[in-house]
Amino acid sequence: MSTVVGVDSSTQSCKVLAVEAETGEVRSSGVAAHPDGTAIDPRVWSTALHEAWDGAGIRSLGTQVIGAGVAAQQHGMVALDDRDRPVFDALLWNDTRSAGQADRMREELGNEAWLEATNLVPVASFTITKLAWLAENKPELAERVARVVLPHDWLNHELTGKYSTDRSEASGTGYFSPLSNRYQPKLLEQYFGRVPELPKVLGSHEAAGSLLAGWGNDAAIVSPGAGDNAAAALGLGLENGEVVVSIGTSGTVFTTSPIPAHDPTGAVAGFADATGNHLPLLATLNAARVMFAGAAMLDVDLQTFDRLARDAAPDAEGLTLLPYLDGERTPNLPNASGTLLGLTRSNMTAGNVARASVLGVLNSLADGLESLRGHGIDVRKVLLIGGGSKSRSLRAAAASIFGVPVEVPAIREYVALGAARQAAWTAHGEFPDWRREIDASYQPEGDWGAEVRARYVAARQRVYGV
Repeated sequence: MSTVVGVDSSTQSCKVLAVEAETGEVRSSGVAAHPDGTAIDPRVWSTALHEAWDGAGIRSLGTQVIGAGVAAQQHGMVALDDRDRPVFDALLWNDTRSAGQADRMREELGNEAWLEATNLVPVASFTITKLAWLAENKPELAERVARVVLPHDWLNHELTGKYSTDRSEASGTGYFSPLSNRYQPKLLEQYFGRVPELPKVLGSHEAAGSLLAGWGNDAAIVSPGAGDNAAAALGLGLENGEVVVSIGTSGTVFTTSPIPAHDPTGAVAGFADATGNHLPLLATLNAARVMFAGAAMLDVDLQTFDRLARDAAPDAEGLTLLPYLDGERTPNLPNASGTLLGLTRSNMTAGNVARASVLGVLNSLADGLESLRGHGIDVRKVLLIGGGSKSRSLRAAAASIFGVPVEVPAIREYVALGAARQAAWTAHGEFPDWRREIDASYQPEGDWGAEVRARYVAARQRVYGV
């Protein structure tokens, strides 16, 4: 039996799967936590990878392992000196300290110029804004930067001894074009002051190298890897008309397309996918943690919170939550905060607050679906994944809020599974045909979802004008 290894290095943890190459069946897994925060020493990712790798028993599999692939959180700035030591903590995608730099980039060049160069409009998440922040606020450290990589690139180096990236990851930096498939050095010169060494951008199933001996079978290839959302699309085997809504630390709405998105507002990011096509995507900063915060406010555990939300009136009796608890990326409101509207003595109950929290998350993601539709993307079905998809109240309400059928694939680590699938593709030269399992299906019910959507949109426009 041949085995491939899939790695998912997310904001919260590192997960490692040992997967049967022919069928996609998971044989073992390991996990190690990452510290909380938006600025992290990247060496903790290396430690977590070792721990999760051992937890999955990869080294003991020997020559069964024919390949490995890494998927990771996008955008994070890993700035290294000439001895590959971090000069500053890695600034993660959800670190918004570079919002001012992003604003200035848009003002100076204009959205259309950014789209022409990178198919993106800068927001604080993207790597180039973080490099600009470093150059402006820590110039003595910026001078020491010899190389800039992403979290996934850092772990590729851990496994192979070489830095490399792929098109899906490079397309989220703000200094790479997924249309020409080239870096844009003039942007780095303008906003960082010079062009540090950048990793080679590999093809969709081009080998990044082989495993170093300490990781197990040194004959096993390492695939190019991918950004977390592009890897999830691989893991799910995404088809035309299917849109993924992922509810984790962040919320994401994305699909694969042979045609790139072109959004002058910047709401739809024109990323690349991991197959050579495109991955139009919207991301929110506030997703599952809105429900965690709601449970903490009500002083209940998540199971009780979910039951309260499930048993409440479908429309939360008029309560509406704009869930921008940590600022927001889509819409671009980095300094926003959450807003609870429509409170009365009669509807101010724990159940309605819980329900409004769930509906707030869904409505924020429904905004993303509407944006995709506005760019001509067919939305026939939603695949609901991520830790937040385990919520029974959220599952049951999703189809009515989204206005399309919703399927919940069987709970699996789709990012790590996609990384493993890419590893099998790279090892065998053919994209593996792995079966997708569906855990539950839902249809829109009644008119209440459309009424809640209209109320949410009106509230968002009233409070923030967007």
